[in-house]
Amino acid sequence: MTTDTHPEKNGASQIPVTHAPGPAEAPPPLPPEVAPAERALFTPPIDIYESDEGLVLIADLPGVSVGSLELQVQNNKLTLLGRVASQVPAGARQLHKEYEEGDFLRSFILSEDVDHERVSARLNNGVLEVVLPRAPKSAPRRIQVNGD
Repeated sequence: MTTDTHPEKNGASQIPVTHAPGPAEAPPPLPPEVAPAERALFTPPIDIYESDEGLVLIADLPGVSVGSLELQVQNNKLTLLGRVASQVPAGARQLHKEYEEGDFLRSFILSEDVDHERVSARLNNGVLEVVLPRAPKSAPRRIQVNGD
């Protein structure tokens, strides 16, 4: 992997990827028609706010569809991977290009306060909303002490 970091463009940092990351962080393979020799890897801009229910994460993922988005919680880590397919139809000749194609990748370490089983997500017009509800607090309980 090339570690040359490009300056920020539109709030997303870019790192060209020339081969797949290590096995612990390897994203799923791209279909052959989507996998050019080199793709940019973007860090999507994220907003996080707190609600009565817990935390809400908002990510901008332009060009990502529900079918090309992977969101997973594993080992207290939330990872999102969004793949963007080419917008140029087969057989067409591209004359001008300003939009950089690539994939979005972002990970977060979750606190123990998040209920991993109730995490939910919704993607609408390229905006991902992930709700990270609080885990219920254990109520104090009285422990009976027995004598000999």
